[in-house]
Amino acid sequence: MTALALTHAKFQLLETVRIPMALIGSAFFPAASMLFFVVPFVGDDPVYSTFATASMVTFAVMTTNLFQYGAGIAEDRAQPWNPYTRTLPAGPGPRFLGRILAGLALMAISLIPVVLIAWLFTAATITWAGALAALGALALSALPFTLLGLAIGYSLPAKAAIVTAQLLFFPLAFGGGLMTAPGAAPGFVEDLAPYLPTGGAARLMWAAVGDFPFDLSATITLLGWTAVFAGLAAWAYRRDEGRRFS
Repeated sequence: MTALALTHAKFQLLETVRIPMALIGSAFFPAASMLFFVVPFVGDDPVYSTFATASMVTFAVMTTNLFQYGAGIAEDRAQPWNPYTRTLPAGPGPRFLGRILAGLALMAISLIPVVLIAWLFTAATITWAGALAALGALALSALPFTLLGLAIGYSLPAKAAIVTAQLLFFPLAFGGGLMTAPGAAPGFVEDLAPYLPTGGAARLMWAAVGDFPFDLSATITLLGWTAVFAGLAAWAYRRDEGRRFS
């Protein structure tokens, strides 16, 4: 199963690499936000530039997963190749795992510009322990957005999936407090953010990279969203499978 999953992942990555804009697009908004808002305003402040980098990493994770899985799966479902792969004796497991692996690789690629900009043009700092904690927070933060992308991709046609991802990513980013420093967002955003998946993910990242208090309730909310999106993704996948073979 592992070899088949890697084959499917390779196929997905090759398809994406053949369209360079797909790679550029997922990294553009976080990298542009770093260059235009973080570097000139807080780039010289080690504390705020570190928190801002963590926010932009969360932003990159969200956008990459929403568009990679949401729009990507919906487009694949509309292609003649997709029904054929469902008839192969390997079953859905390797195909599904391969897509997840490809998505993780693309997510890692989208993070590179953000990290490079922070390293080269800001005073952001992080310890080795903080880096390891950030990797764990990153893995946990990626789950709800991956599952939300899967739910969108398997439940909507391609045009609707792209629009849905576009409508979701900015409100989630702003409402989760990713566009401001910790504690500097408007009052209603500060009240709302801990109850959004982006707010929970950002607070987890801030606690990992700097002197920000760990917010248990926001983390529990993040896990709750993960469970909700997992249920939606499973329902959407089963519904799509039923339609294909009904």
